[in-house]
Amino acid sequence: MTTRLSIALVAVAMVIPAFAQTTPKAPAKSKTQAIPRAADGHPDLQGIWTNVTLTPLERPAEWTGKPTLSEAEAKAFEKHDAETNTIDGNTDGKLLQNAGSAGTGAYNNLFFDRGSELARVDGQKRTSLIVDPPDGKVPRITAAGRARNTAALRNFNSVDNVKNRPLSERCLVGFGSTSGPPMLPVLYNNNYQIVQTPDAVVIMVEMIHDARIVRINGIHPPNNVRQWLGDSTGHWEGDTLVVDTTNFTPDTRFRGSSGNLHVVERFKRVDGSSILYRATMDDPSSFAEPWTVEFPFLATPGPIYEYACHEGNYALDDILGGARKMEAESNKKK
Repeated sequence: MTTRLSIALVAVAMVIPAFAQTTPKAPAKSKTQAIPRAADGHPDLQGIWTNVTLTPLERPAEWTGKPTLSEAEAKAFEKHDAETNTIDGNTDGKLLQNAGSAGTGAYNNLFFDRGSELARVDGQKRTSLIVDPPDGKVPRITAAGRARNTAALRNFNSVDNVKNRPLSERCLVGFGSTSGPPMLPVLYNNNYQIVQTPDAVVIMVEMIHDARIVRINGIHPPNNVRQWLGDSTGHWEGDTLVVDTTNFTPDTRFRGSSGNLHVVERFKRVDGSSILYRATMDDPSSFAEPWTVEFPFLATPGPIYEYACHEGNYALDDILGGARKMEAESNKKK
Protein backbone atom coordinates (compact mmCIF):
# COMPACT_ATOMS: atom_id res chain seq x y z
CA MET A 1 0.00 0.00 0.00
CA THR A 2 2.76 2.43 0.93
CA THR A 3 4.63 1.65 -2.28
CA ARG A 4 1.53 2.34 -4.34
CA LEU A 5 0.93 5.65 -2.64
CA SER A 6 4.60 6.56 -3.11
CA ILE A 7 4.44 5.91 -6.84
CA ALA A 8 1.16 7.80 -7.10
CA LEU A 9 2.83 10.82 -5.50
CA VAL A 10 5.45 10.87 -8.22
CA ALA A 11 2.85 10.44 -10.94
CA VAL A 12 0.52 13.26 -9.91
CA ALA A 13 3.40 15.68 -9.41
CA MET A 14 4.40 15.90 -13.06
CA VAL A 15 3.31 17.20 -16.42
CA ILE A 16 4.18 15.06 -19.45
CA PRO A 17 3.59 16.01 -23.10
CA ALA A 18 1.67 13.38 -25.06
CA PHE A 19 4.17 13.44 -27.91
CA ALA A 20 7.12 12.48 -25.68
CA GLN A 21 6.90 8.79 -26.52
CA THR A 22 9.05 8.89 -29.64
CA THR A 23 12.82 8.81 -29.27
CA PRO A 24 14.59 11.57 -31.21
CA LYS A 25 16.43 9.96 -34.08
CA ALA A 26 20.16 9.43 -33.65
CA PRO A 27 22.25 9.15 -36.81
CA ALA A 28 22.45 5.51 -37.93
CA LYS A 29 26.06 6.06 -38.84
CA SER A 30 28.60 8.61 -37.70
CA LYS A 31 28.56 11.62 -40.01
CA THR A 32 31.29 14.19 -40.46
CA GLN A 33 29.77 17.37 -39.07
CA ALA A 34 31.24 20.53 -37.69
CA ILE A 35 30.89 20.39 -33.92
CA PRO A 36 29.19 23.55 -32.61
CA ARG A 37 31.64 25.58 -30.56
CA ALA A 38 31.32 28.23 -27.90
CA ALA A 39 33.09 31.57 -28.04
CA ASP A 40 36.03 30.17 -26.05
CA GLY A 41 36.59 27.43 -28.64
CA HIS A 42 35.32 24.51 -26.57
CA PRO A 43 32.47 22.39 -27.92
CA ASP A 44 29.10 24.01 -27.25
CA LEU A 45 27.02 21.66 -25.09
CA GLN A 46 24.15 24.08 -24.71
CA GLY A 47 20.61 23.14 -25.59
CA ILE A 48 17.84 20.80 -24.49
CA TRP A 49 18.64 17.09 -24.49
CA THR A 50 16.98 13.80 -23.70
CA ASN A 51 18.44 10.43 -22.71
CA VAL A 52 15.25 8.40 -23.25
CA THR A 53 15.95 4.85 -24.35
CA LEU A 54 14.53 1.35 -24.23
CA THR A 55 18.00 0.01 -23.45
CA PRO A 56 18.06 -1.24 -19.84
CA LEU A 57 20.81 -0.42 -17.38
CA GLU A 58 21.85 -4.09 -17.14
CA ARG A 59 21.95 -6.56 -20.02
CA PRO A 60 18.99 -8.99 -19.93
CA ALA A 61 19.65 -12.73 -19.86
CA GLU A 62 18.32 -13.20 -23.40
CA TRP A 63 21.11 -10.95 -24.69
CA THR A 64 23.95 -12.54 -22.71
CA GLY A 65 27.20 -12.14 -24.63
CA LYS A 66 25.61 -9.68 -27.10
CA PRO A 67 26.58 -6.07 -26.36
CA THR A 68 24.89 -4.93 -29.59
CA LEU A 69 22.06 -6.06 -31.84
CA SER A 70 21.72 -6.10 -35.61
CA GLU A 71 19.32 -3.60 -37.16
CA ALA A 72 16.79 -6.37 -37.76
CA GLU A 73 17.03 -7.63 -34.17
CA ALA A 74 16.70 -4.11 -32.78
CA LYS A 75 13.66 -3.28 -34.91
CA ALA A 76 11.96 -6.53 -33.92
CA PHE A 77 12.52 -5.80 -30.22
CA GLU A 78 11.33 -2.18 -30.54
CA LYS A 79 8.22 -3.28 -32.42
CA HIS A 80 7.41 -5.92 -29.82
CA ASP A 81 7.89 -3.41 -27.01
CA ALA A 82 5.50 -0.95 -28.66
CA GLU A 83 2.89 -3.67 -29.09
CA THR A 84 3.10 -5.12 -25.58
CA ASN A 85 3.48 -2.05 -23.38
CA THR A 86 0.16 -0.40 -24.12
CA ILE A 87 -1.20 0.58 -20.71
CA ASP A 88 -4.67 2.09 -20.27
CA GLY A 89 -4.41 2.85 -16.56
CA ASN A 90 -6.82 0.08 -15.61
CA THR A 91 -5.08 -3.14 -16.62
CA ASP A 92 -1.81 -4.49 -15.35
CA GLY A 93 1.40 -4.54 -17.36
CA LYS A 94 5.00 -5.34 -16.62
CA LEU A 95 5.94 -1.67 -16.19
CA LEU A 96 3.20 -1.18 -13.62
CA GLN A 97 4.20 -4.35 -11.84
CA ASN A 98 7.84 -3.25 -11.74
CA ALA A 99 6.79 0.15 -10.40
CA GLY A 100 4.83 -1.50 -7.62
CA SER A 101 1.52 0.06 -8.64
CA ALA A 102 -0.19 -2.74 -10.57
CA GLY A 103 -3.95 -2.70 -10.17
CA THR A 104 -4.12 0.92 -8.94
CA GLY A 105 -4.98 2.56 -12.24
CA ALA A 106 -2.29 5.15 -11.49
CA TYR A 107 -0.54 5.07 -14.86
CA ASN A 108 -1.27 4.96 -18.54
CA ASN A 109 1.07 5.43 -21.49
CA LEU A 110 0.71 9.21 -21.31
CA PHE A 111 2.82 9.19 -18.15
CA PHE A 112 5.71 7.27 -19.66
CA ASP A 113 8.58 8.85 -21.59
CA ARG A 114 10.82 5.84 -22.30
CA GLY A 115 11.33 6.57 -25.98
CA SER A 116 10.81 4.03 -28.73
CA GLU A 117 14.32 2.83 -29.56
CA LEU A 118 17.36 1.16 -28.07
CA ALA A 119 20.36 3.42 -27.50
CA ARG A 120 22.57 3.79 -30.55
CA VAL A 121 26.32 4.36 -30.11
CA ASP A 122 28.84 4.23 -32.98
CA GLY A 123 26.03 3.21 -35.30
CA GLN A 124 25.03 0.13 -33.29
CA LYS A 125 22.10 -0.54 -30.97
CA ARG A 126 23.22 -1.33 -27.42
CA THR A 127 21.71 -4.03 -25.19
CA SER A 128 22.76 -2.42 -21.89
CA LEU A 129 23.78 1.01 -20.67
CA ILE A 130 26.59 -0.63 -18.73
CA VAL A 131 29.63 -1.12 -20.97
CA ASP A 132 32.14 -2.09 -18.27
CA PRO A 133 32.18 -4.76 -16.91
CA PRO A 134 31.77 -6.31 -20.37
CA ASP A 135 28.91 -8.55 -19.18
CA GLY A 136 26.74 -5.44 -18.83
CA LYS A 137 25.98 -6.04 -15.16
CA VAL A 138 26.48 -3.97 -12.01
CA PRO A 139 29.50 -5.47 -10.22
CA ARG A 140 29.06 -7.49 -7.07
CA ILE A 141 27.70 -5.41 -4.19
CA THR A 142 29.82 -5.58 -1.05
CA ALA A 143 28.42 -6.57 2.33
CA ALA A 144 28.44 -2.91 3.38
CA GLY A 145 26.57 -1.95 0.22
CA ARG A 146 23.96 -4.64 0.81
CA ALA A 147 23.50 -3.38 4.35
CA ARG A 148 22.85 0.13 3.03
CA ASN A 149 20.33 -1.22 0.54
CA THR A 150 18.58 -3.13 3.32
CA ALA A 151 18.43 0.01 5.46
CA ALA A 152 17.03 1.98 2.53
CA LEU A 153 14.33 -0.64 1.97
CA ARG A 154 13.50 -0.58 5.66
CA ASN A 155 13.06 3.19 5.50
CA PHE A 156 11.02 2.88 2.30
CA ASN A 157 8.54 0.72 4.16
CA SER A 158 8.57 2.92 7.25
CA VAL A 159 5.73 5.34 7.90
CA ASP A 160 6.89 6.51 11.32
CA ASN A 161 8.46 9.79 10.24
CA VAL A 162 8.52 11.94 7.12
CA LYS A 163 12.33 11.88 7.20
CA ASN A 164 12.27 8.13 6.68
CA ARG A 165 10.41 8.43 3.40
CA PRO A 166 12.42 8.13 0.14
CA LEU A 167 14.26 11.23 -1.07
CA SER A 168 12.32 11.27 -4.35
CA GLU A 169 9.01 11.10 -2.51
CA ARG A 170 10.11 14.11 -0.47
CA CYS A 171 10.98 15.87 -3.74
CA LEU A 172 14.64 16.28 -2.78
CA VAL A 173 16.21 14.35 -5.69
CA GLY A 174 14.78 12.42 -8.62
CA PHE A 175 14.26 8.68 -8.32
CA GLY A 176 16.48 6.25 -10.24
CA SER A 177 19.42 8.69 -10.35
CA THR A 178 17.79 10.80 -13.05
CA SER A 179 19.55 13.88 -11.62
CA GLY A 180 22.75 11.97 -11.14
CA PRO A 181 25.46 11.64 -11.20
CA PRO A 182 25.28 9.34 -13.05
CA MET A 183 22.34 10.82 -14.96
CA LEU A 184 20.32 7.73 -15.86
CA PRO A 185 17.09 7.53 -17.88
CA VAL A 186 13.96 6.64 -15.94
CA LEU A 187 10.26 6.23 -16.75
CA TYR A 188 9.54 9.88 -17.52
CA ASN A 189 10.81 13.49 -17.43
CA ASN A 190 14.12 12.57 -19.09
CA ASN A 191 14.88 16.04 -20.43
CA TYR A 192 17.86 18.22 -19.52
CA GLN A 193 18.87 21.76 -20.38
CA ILE A 194 22.56 22.69 -20.44
CA VAL A 195 23.78 26.27 -20.08
CA GLN A 196 27.51 26.85 -20.53
CA THR A 197 29.98 29.63 -19.76
CA PRO A 198 33.80 29.54 -19.61
CA ASP A 199 33.57 29.24 -15.81
CA ALA A 200 30.63 26.91 -15.26
CA VAL A 201 28.25 24.45 -16.85
CA VAL A 202 24.73 24.23 -15.42
CA ILE A 203 22.57 21.17 -16.07
CA MET A 204 18.89 21.77 -15.43
CA VAL A 205 17.12 18.47 -14.81
CA GLU A 206 13.44 18.27 -15.70
CA MET A 207 12.72 15.76 -12.93
CA ILE A 208 12.18 17.60 -9.63
CA HIS A 209 13.78 20.69 -11.22
CA ASP A 210 17.22 19.77 -9.86
CA ALA A 211 20.09 21.93 -11.08
CA ARG A 212 23.66 20.65 -11.19
CA ILE A 213 26.39 23.30 -11.23
CA VAL A 214 29.75 22.18 -12.60
CA ARG A 215 32.53 24.61 -11.72
CA ILE A 216 35.20 24.59 -14.42
CA ASN A 217 38.67 24.10 -12.90
CA GLY A 218 37.08 24.26 -9.45
CA ILE A 219 38.28 22.67 -6.22
CA HIS A 220 36.15 20.33 -4.13
CA PRO A 221 35.20 21.63 -0.66
CA PRO A 222 36.38 19.92 2.55
CA ASN A 223 35.20 16.38 3.18
CA ASN A 224 32.66 17.49 5.77
CA VAL A 225 30.67 19.46 3.17
CA ARG A 226 28.11 17.03 1.73
CA GLN A 227 25.40 17.58 -0.89
CA TRP A 228 22.52 15.54 -2.31
CA LEU A 229 24.02 15.57 -5.82
CA GLY A 230 27.62 15.74 -4.65
CA ASP A 231 30.06 18.48 -5.61
CA SER A 232 30.97 18.69 -9.30
CA THR A 233 34.07 20.24 -10.83
CA GLY A 234 34.98 20.09 -14.50
CA HIS A 235 37.85 20.47 -16.93
CA TRP A 236 38.32 20.03 -20.65
CA GLU A 237 40.36 17.19 -22.10
CA GLY A 238 40.50 18.19 -25.74
CA ASP A 239 36.88 18.31 -26.91
CA THR A 240 35.53 16.32 -23.95
CA LEU A 241 34.16 17.89 -20.79
CA VAL A 242 35.27 15.76 -17.83
CA VAL A 243 33.18 16.20 -14.67
CA ASP A 244 34.48 14.93 -11.32
CA THR A 245 31.93 14.54 -8.51
CA THR A 246 32.60 13.75 -4.85
CA ASN A 247 31.22 14.87 -1.45
CA PHE A 248 27.89 13.03 -1.66
CA THR A 249 25.68 12.86 1.38
CA PRO A 250 25.57 9.29 2.77
CA ASP A 251 21.78 9.41 2.37
CA THR A 252 22.00 9.53 -1.42
CA ARG A 253 22.86 5.80 -1.55
CA PHE A 254 23.06 5.22 -5.31
CA ARG A 255 22.46 1.47 -5.57
CA GLY A 256 23.94 0.99 -2.12
CA SER A 257 26.79 3.49 -2.49
CA SER A 258 28.36 5.28 0.46
CA GLY A 259 29.19 8.94 0.89
CA ASN A 260 32.59 8.11 -0.63
CA LEU A 261 31.12 7.49 -4.09
CA HIS A 262 33.29 9.03 -6.80
CA VAL A 263 31.76 9.62 -10.24
CA VAL A 264 33.66 10.73 -13.34
CA GLU A 265 31.47 11.80 -16.27
CA ARG A 266 32.51 12.58 -19.83
CA PHE A 267 30.44 14.73 -22.17
CA LYS A 268 31.60 14.51 -25.78
CA ARG A 269 29.75 16.50 -28.44
CA VAL A 270 29.55 14.04 -31.33
CA ASP A 271 27.69 16.16 -33.88
CA GLY A 272 24.95 18.76 -34.14
CA SER A 273 22.32 16.55 -32.56
CA SER A 274 24.00 14.32 -29.97
CA ILE A 275 26.32 14.16 -26.97
CA LEU A 276 28.00 10.90 -26.01
CA TYR A 277 27.68 10.56 -22.24
CA ARG A 278 29.94 8.24 -20.26
CA ALA A 279 30.10 7.88 -16.47
CA THR A 280 32.28 5.72 -14.22
CA MET A 281 31.26 4.95 -10.63
CA ASP A 282 33.94 4.06 -8.07
CA ASP A 283 33.17 3.19 -4.45
CA PRO A 284 35.27 0.28 -3.09
CA SER A 285 33.10 0.02 0.02
CA SER A 286 30.04 -0.62 -2.16
CA PHE A 287 31.11 -2.22 -5.45
CA ALA A 288 33.68 -4.95 -6.09
CA GLU A 289 35.09 -2.86 -8.96
CA PRO A 290 34.42 0.42 -10.77
CA TRP A 291 31.74 0.28 -13.45
CA THR A 292 30.84 2.42 -16.45
CA VAL A 293 27.73 3.38 -18.38
CA GLU A 294 27.64 4.94 -21.86
CA PHE A 295 24.74 6.21 -23.97
CA PRO A 296 23.73 9.23 -26.06
CA PHE A 297 21.94 12.41 -25.10
CA LEU A 298 19.92 13.51 -28.13
CA ALA A 299 18.80 17.02 -29.03
CA THR A 300 15.10 17.58 -28.47
CA PRO A 301 12.91 20.65 -29.11
CA GLY A 302 11.84 20.83 -25.47
CA PRO A 303 10.79 22.79 -23.56
CA ILE A 304 11.75 21.69 -20.08
CA TYR A 305 8.39 21.13 -18.40
CA GLU A 306 7.61 22.09 -14.84
CA TYR A 307 7.77 19.20 -12.44
CA ALA A 308 5.49 20.46 -9.70
CA CYS A 309 7.02 18.42 -6.91
CA HIS A 310 7.91 20.22 -3.74
CA GLU A 311 8.60 19.65 -0.09
CA GLY A 312 5.41 19.68 1.91
CA ASN A 313 3.49 17.82 -0.78
CA TYR A 314 0.08 16.86 0.61
CA ALA A 315 0.59 13.20 -0.34
CA LEU A 316 3.09 12.89 2.50
CA ASP A 317 0.36 13.91 4.92
CA ASP A 318 -1.89 11.32 3.32
CA ILE A 319 0.71 8.54 3.60
CA LEU A 320 1.54 9.18 7.26
CA GLY A 321 -2.04 10.09 8.16
CA GLY A 322 -3.32 6.92 6.52
CA ALA A 323 -0.81 4.87 8.50
CA ARG A 324 -1.96 6.45 11.77
CA LYS A 325 -5.58 5.71 10.89
CA MET A 326 -4.76 2.06 10.16
CA GLU A 327 -2.90 1.80 13.46
CA ALA A 328 -5.85 3.30 15.34
CA GLU A 329 -8.28 0.87 13.71
CA SER A 330 -5.98 -2.03 14.53
CA ASN A 331 -5.78 -0.97 18.19
CA LYS A 332 -9.61 -0.85 18.41
CA LYS A 333 -9.79 -4.52 17.42
CA LYS A 334 -7.45 -5.60 20.21
